[in-house]
Amino acid sequence: MANTYTQLHIQFVFAVKYRKGLIHPDWKNRLYQYITGIVQNNGHKMLQINGMPDHLHLFIGLKPTQAISTLIQNVKTESSKWINDNKFCKSPFAWQEGYGAFSYSKSHVQDVIRYIQNQEIHHKKESFLDE
Repeated sequence: MANTYTQLHIQFVFAVKYRKGLIHPDWKNRLYQYITGIVQNNGHKMLQINGMPDHLHLFIGLKPTQAISTLIQNVKTESSKWINDNKFCKSPFAWQEGYGAFSYSKSHVQDVIRYIQNQEIHHKKESFLDE
């Protein structure tokens, strides 16, 4: 659409099925790169990605050309297929159904980026389930 301006900053959070800690440090950065590629191929901008063995946080500059649910379905489907194709887990890998999606104003972008970057520190204080 001509003359359309949007500024949509969305944080997504989703978990490994049964909240199992299956995302291993040996391949997590490759997973983050793969998911970043999915997001970019859908026309969005990855602002930050990080997580823990049992869940991920994505912070995205979202274009209004795609529904949030369609994007996350694509990310979860393609990334779980990639994990399974590469045999990173002994049993089949799957994401838990559902996700969280939270919008932020431009003034909060750097705080959210810092929060996602510091997941390991944050979860030493508070577990994912407690949060």
